[in-house]
Amino acid sequence: MSAQASIIEPVAFDVDAVRRDFPILSREVHGQKLVFLDSAASAQKPRQVLDAERHIYEHEYANVHRGIHYLSQVCTDRMEAAREKVRAFLNAGSEKEIVFTRNATESINLVAASWGRTFLNEGDEIVISEMEHHSNIIPWQFLRDEKGIVLRIAPVGDEGEFLMDDFAGLLNERTKLVAITHMSNVLGTIVPVKDVVRMAHDAGAKVLLDGAQAVTHIPVDVKDLDCDFYVFSGHKLYGPSGIGVLYAKEALLDAMPPYMGGGEMIRSVTFEKAEWADLPYKFEAGTPAIAQSVGLGAAVDYVTGLGLDAIGAHEADLLTYANQRLSSIDGLKLIGTAPGKSSVVSFTMDCAHPHDIGTLVDRAGVAIRVGHHCAQPLMDRMGVAATARASFGLYNTRAEVDVLTRALEGVREFFG
Repeated sequence: MSAQASIIEPVAFDVDAVRRDFPILSREVHGQKLVFLDSAASAQKPRQVLDAERHIYEHEYANVHRGIHYLSQVCTDRMEAAREKVRAFLNAGSEKEIVFTRNATESINLVAASWGRTFLNEGDEIVISEMEHHSNIIPWQFLRDEKGIVLRIAPVGDEGEFLMDDFAGLLNERTKLVAITHMSNVLGTIVPVKDVVRMAHDAGAKVLLDGAQAVTHIPVDVKDLDCDFYVFSGHKLYGPSGIGVLYAKEALLDAMPPYMGGGEMIRSVTFEKAEWADLPYKFEAGTPAIAQSVGLGAAVDYVTGLGLDAIGAHEADLLTYANQRLSSIDGLKLIGTAPGKSSVVSFTMDCAHPHDIGTLVDRAGVAIRVGHHCAQPLMDRMGVAATARASFGLYNTRAEVDVLTRALEGVREFFG
């Protein structure tokens, strides 16, 4: 049986209807129809999200929480309704456990600066993995340099798989936190985080999960996972940029001091002292990202309406198809082939540097990512300086995989 014949049939998913919701997908780039394969960096936005954000600015905008006039109350209700949508999306126990930030990066930094500085001491250990994004490395390095904590690194295998036995061997009585990605932005590897949480808790450690990639592709239930912290960014979930989420168990947020000071996060202030506002506002100093939070709520509605299981099945088909099509190109090597991975394909070509690959396929209208993907330690582990990366979203199609394949074949021909 040929490779082409063995490809599974596409699932029942009306991708054409979905694509009509995304205005930008109808444009051309360099005279070619846009093929956007960079959703792992930042996803495009459906009309429903654009309309929700525009409606706030055109009809309902005012500052929230502090006004008694009509528009302030309406806008406050809109923002808090979005918080409830996020709570339900993650199955958190309370809206008090949902803190709005700028992005997943800020959410991790909040935990490091507040919980880490308060509860970690010299010699305490944090376990991260070789596949972490820089956002889940550098904040802990800050703490290492400031407080003398120890970073332990869980390895990954040659296919990019998470090595559970090696991870287990790092846990001990000094382990205070495991901070780990739910899904690798480079490899697509999905970490068995429920087992990670259980093992970490058995060792007496808290767990932070970086869900910036995972929430777009797979259902997340923080109660079922029993993680202590979970973070993600709105812009990868087909929502606006400038809005992110920190979920944390209420008891932890109660015990943590504020991350920033200013308006909104206080109950009372004198020149001698201040008292903090209730959760989650204790961690939301200043005027928040009002319209962006409403846009995030609309994105949650959109993804939920399509169903993450259906989205995941559609993307799994694209991944299978892409792996088979790209594997037929001479000199192309896939980086990250762990079983059960999600819809990210990283690769190198023996004839061209990733930056040259990206430049040439761009002329065909294909947008991919090239470089180290904010994961330089992982590049070192996989023995490459950089990769080209195609990442699939709910709006991508097999036909677009074919366009990518032809563009890469053109790269091969260009360099001889």
